[in-house]
Amino acid sequence: MTVRFVRPVSHSAYFGRRLALSAFFLFAIVTLAHRFGPLPEPTFLALLLLAAAIAAASLPFLIFGLARLWQVGAAGGIAAAKGLIYAALPLGVVAYGAVQYYTLPGIYDVSTDIADPPAFIAEPHADQQWLPRPALPASGERRIQLAAYPALVGRRYEGALDRVYDGVRKATLSARITIGKTQGLSLVEPDLTERSAPKDDQAAVPDVAPIPMARPEPTLDTALGNTGDVLLQGQTRTLIAGLRFDLVIRLREEAETTSVDIRVVSRYGPHDLGFGAAIAEDFLDRLDQELLGLAGG
Repeated sequence: MTVRFVRPVSHSAYFGRRLALSAFFLFAIVTLAHRFGPLPEPTFLALLLLAAAIAAASLPFLIFGLARLWQVGAAGGIAAAKGLIYAALPLGVVAYGAVQYYTLPGIYDVSTDIADPPAFIAEPHADQQWLPRPALPASGERRIQLAAYPALVGRRYEGALDRVYDGVRKATLSARITIGKTQGLSLVEPDLTERSAPKDDQAAVPDVAPIPMARPEPTLDTALGNTGDVLLQGQTRTLIAGLRFDLVIRLREEAETTSVDIRVVSRYGPHDLGFGAAIAEDFLDRLDQELLGLAGG
């Protein structure tokens, strides 16, 4: 009589693979919908955590399927291996975010000038949903930023304001920064009124001489503000996940030098996971390349 060996089947391996595959598909769909579609960031993060939870739930079944393959040669080893690959991506992304969240300071607003951060032309607002955060960073958080990112400092160039402004515009383009609002561009644009003004011999002589008026006294706001600043407000997104950040770049001419500072704010959540400082440093590095030879400290 012939004895026929029937190989056992690990149903846990196949069930775990289906769970991991569903987690992978959920992760891929929400990532694409957020990066290229209208999915808001708080919803994206919630669904990303859900995908990671489903992937984590599949791990016991996959590990048990591999154990059954080792112990009794049960079928399902390939399915379990594929399931581990499917689960690795959502779990890896969430694990990376968790490491950044707990190892980096919990700040969402970074600036190269912690004493006088550049002010937004129009303060950005976004519905935080389940990601509440304090309204404004306190001075203590600025000191935490200094301890965490000591190399994040502004730049000073030995060049005219218009020359540095040209370099800033080129650096924003290469850094994928979209500028939406500007202020103080009259300081770097040519004076068109001087070009169109008639020559002295062609100037018309008015019939009535103008009456001189008293110079107005400076207001408190003018005295406190710096009218010599050029501000560029824009936004950018991380390359893969598409996380949104608002930023403002400030150019300030002082004597024969021009200083450049940047402030980067995460649009959502109380933690920028270190991306804010990375965006600022990337922009400043590109600006250094554009203005090579003008750096003065």
